[in-house]
Amino acid sequence: MKDPISIRAARLEDAEAIWRLQGLPGYRYGTLRIPFPALEGVRARLAKPDPNQILLVAEGCDGVILGNAGLRSLEGRRSHVGEIGMGVDDAHVGRGIGSALLAALIDTADNWLALKRLELTVFADNAPAIGLYRKFGFVEEGLLRAFAFRAGRHVDALAMARLIA
Repeated sequence: MKDPISIRAARLEDAEAIWRLQGLPGYRYGTLRIPFPALEGVRARLAKPDPNQILLVAEGCDGVILGNAGLRSLEGRRSHVGEIGMGVDDAHVGRGIGSALLAALIDTADNWLALKRLELTVFADNAPAIGLYRKFGFVEEGLLRAFAFRAGRHVDALAMARLIA
């Protein structure tokens, strides 16, 4: 059985918990983050949020932050597009946290922001994340070769998107 979690907006007091997540090896391995994140960077982002961005956390019943996600609306001629990023605590992967975060972002995009297109990039070797995104209607649009440098080598990523008809 999956543990109960709640999804809510990130708050300034979540900075240390989000910083802790960003430092976890598995979390970092699936993102563009580098080792040894700065706590002040997380605090600054939460203290002065981007008005075009929604930042969410998944909180366990014990108050521990188990994952986080963001949706950034683009501007101008791409104002119909949102970009998504997310991560889950290494010890809690596979427990529905990513699904809950992604469902909340999609609900916000579809029902509150009138976004037509959601975009993301995911490392091509991250099968669990790719499966999650496919489950929510994302499709691969392209392979981004040597997209990022990770763990001593260049790795590919997939460009994925979900369109509202």
